[in-house]
Formats: sequence, structure tokens, C-alpha cells
Amino acid sequence: MSKRREYPQWYDGEWVRVPMRGFREQCCDCGLVHVINYRIKKDKRGRNKIEVQAFRDGKATGGAR
Repeated sequence: MSKRREYPQWYDGEWVRVPMRGFREQCCDCGLVHVINYRIKKDKRGRNKIEVQAFRDGKATGGAR
């Protein structure tokens, strides 16, 4: 039996430093767990922009519910 993963509690408007890859977040409303990746890319004008990529993690969601 696997150990239940704990997810940090955040509050509306709170800034949080997260890792660039493999970050997991659980929604407090629906309980889904997502793996979120971030990257910084330059736009056509050479300005840095943050891109976000998210995937639902079914196994982690099942374990958290």
C-alpha cells in the first residue's frame, strides 16, 4: 500500500515558488491532481514569457480522494 501524498495548502492571491517541472497540484474544489510544467520562452519581440503545461494525474487523484 502506498503512502498518501500530502499537498500544500495555498490561499487566494498567495505567491508560491514552484519547481519548473513535475509540480503537482490538487484542486480544493474537485480534488483532481494535476502535474504542471512551466517554461520560459522568448516571444517574437525577444521578451520572456511563461508557458504552462498541465496533465491530469489519475493515479494521484485516486489516491488523494
